[in-house]
Amino acid sequence: MTDEAESVLRRDPVMAELVDRHDPYSEPSWTEYERLCISIINQQLSTASAAAVRSRVFDLLDDEITPEAVLSADEEALRDAGLSRMKTEYLRNAARAFQQNDFTREALAGYTDAQVVDLLTEIKGVGEWTAQMFLLFVLDRDDVLPLGDLAVRRGIELLYADGEEMTREEMREIAEQWRPFRSVATKYIWAEYESDS
Repeated sequence: MTDEAESVLRRDPVMAELVDRHDPYSEPSWTEYERLCISIINQQLSTASAAAVRSRVFDLLDDEITPEAVLSADEEALRDAGLSRMKTEYLRNAARAFQQNDFTREALAGYTDAQVVDLLTEIKGVGEWTAQMFLLFVLDRDDVLPLGDLAVRRGIELLYADGEEMTREEMREIAEQWRPFRSVATKYIWAEYESDS
């Protein structure tokens, strides 16, 4: 985390505590296509279930998570690894899109966050949440607030409303104080949420 991001987040006393208590949530450096596949696998699943399915799918593909490997994989084997018929189709849609377009970090560097979301959500099976995960983890964009993420919403409710339900508008208002580093704040919320769960 940069000094500038830290000084912005520390203006919020709740966030200042998280900065003292945690390292921000981080992940291995996946390739662009791998990370998109992980987000598709994670859709609508608990963290533990998603991790188990991902592990089986990656084992099946010998950790070669490329468009070619996914397109040539046996559909029944992918299903046996825990993918639904729909998610198998989504991974293959993404594979074809990656073969036809350049979704590398370098190619997307000049695109705004909104343009990247528009581009990725043209792929059937990639919604706004999945595109936001790509912005956060692949493109390292600083100011993404993925309120489509259950853990982020629950984390904000636990930290700022004693677990009481909040509207997304209320969450956006809280997050205003984190601009332009809402991605960094999000990673701290994940770190806190995962340490409690």
